[in-house]
Amino acid sequence: MQNDQAETPQGWAPVRPTALLVLADGTILEGFGLGAVGEAPGEVCFNTAMTGYQEILTDPSYSGQIVTFTFPHIGNVGTNEEDIETVNMAASAGVRGAIVQAPVGAPSNFRATRHFGEWLKARGIVGMSGLDTRALTARIREKGMPNAILAHNPDGRFDIAALKEKAAAIPSMDGLDLVPGVAATQRYDWDETSWRLGKGYGRRGEARRRVVAIDYGVKRNILRLLADEGCEVTVVPPTASAEDILALKPDGVFLSNGPGDPAATGEYSTPVIRALLEKKVPTFGICLGHQMMALAIGAKTRKMHQGHHGANHPVMDYTTGKVEIVSMNHGFAVDAQSLPPNAQETHRSLFDGSNCGIALSDRPAFSVQHHPEASPGPQDSHYLFKRFVELMDSAKRER
Repeated sequence: MQNDQAETPQGWAPVRPTALLVLADGTILEGFGLGAVGEAPGEVCFNTAMTGYQEILTDPSYSGQIVTFTFPHIGNVGTNEEDIETVNMAASAGVRGAIVQAPVGAPSNFRATRHFGEWLKARGIVGMSGLDTRALTARIREKGMPNAILAHNPDGRFDIAALKEKAAAIPSMDGLDLVPGVAATQRYDWDETSWRLGKGYGRRGEARRRVVAIDYGVKRNILRLLADEGCEVTVVPPTASAEDILALKPDGVFLSNGPGDPAATGEYSTPVIRALLEKKVPTFGICLGHQMMALAIGAKTRKMHQGHHGANHPVMDYTTGKVEIVSMNHGFAVDAQSLPPNAQETHRSLFDGSNCGIALSDRPAFSVQHHPEASPGPQDSHYLFKRFVELMDSAKRER
């Protein structure tokens, strides 16, 4: 804990911590409260991105998690009304909590409209500063992602025994279907295009292809990049049937990112994906969509030790022979050894060798584990959206 003393008329005296991170094993870490007041249960992960904290904290894929930022200065450029990734602005934040190292000062950026702490409070996100995030990250790397309670009380009074009991009772992410809490419940259309400095977001012009996006917790920038490519995008809920999707006469189907255990969501999603693949509809999946495409063809997924969360992950693309630096956000991975013969491994993490992409040899379908929409993160993988468009165009020519 930093800044653990304050000057009083009588001299220096200890300052009571106003936030606690109580791990499931009973470990207590102290700090200072930020954002919403209350308790946030979740799985603690770490993110190594140096920028884009607002996009990270509005990414529906973080549902059920407490994000620890390894970069010390988070919140220093404030927040704005544009860098939001969740589509449903009225929905509660998927992420449960945020942990930062340095105290958050006044924002210093021409786009800022609100202090980081005020924005966290408005979003209902419990935050904490003053923690040694490097030590917490080292612990996660050694022991895996722990469940914990992040508690913020301005008067610094906590029922430690109750918090320990609650932390120990948090269910594992294994077996949890978190998609219903972040995905769309009804169909809608999307035509917003990418942001440009001085112009903001645009609107798609003439549509040349029709894409149906299955929403498992989709990010806005994915939909924007599809619109950039001249796609008329219709978003459907995760429970949409194959018949409902095919009735929209799509040129292609997109499988979105999302939170939780893919095997749990796959109970109702993989039969739909399998039916679409059998119809040879061009299909593109990202993150959870990638994992569920793999499940639909008979592969397996596994829980990772610490997951991949950051904007600096090297991935080899075997289709181009190039190494890309990409954004990652996942705690489960496809077991490459379980892929069937018709699935080619196209991408692999150069950090740990885990699978990051597949393409089917007998169907017009491919998927990647990382986030090529780059929000936040590098834009090395933007070409994948063009690859999807080329796949749709090729399928149309063959009809």
